[in-house]
Amino acid sequence: MSAIENLRMDEPVRLDPDRLVVLYAELGQFAAERLIAAAMEDLAVHLVAVQLAAQERRSQVLDHGAAEIARLARQVGMVLLARVAQDLRDCVTRGDAVAQASVLARLVRLAERSLTAVWDYQDMQL
Repeated sequence: MSAIENLRMDEPVRLDPDRLVVLYAELGQFAAERLIAAAMEDLAVHLVAVQLAAQERRSQVLDHGAAEIARLARQVGMVLLARVAQDLRDCVTRGDAVAQASVLARLVRLAERSLTAVWDYQDMQL
């Protein structure tokens, strides 16, 4: 008898709303919204670049892209996304291809949900 388990890949997004509040307080609404929009665009671009680098087995590009994702995520309060991007960098450094593929899949799932969460949070603030 064989048992197959389906794992549900659903984890909550962790945002630091205080980071967004600080951005708005320091920059004002217009500048904060521009900064967040630019960060979201850059995150999306780096996410695609990281996926492509992984497919092409370009470790340096993958590491650089993950570093940029972590930096941008911290900038706008996406604490879990930043942590997972750092986990991806650790996998690249160790040369652990299996863990790298798993962490990259998690990063993509979280990035999609985190981007939506930040936009939803912004909408609530207006």
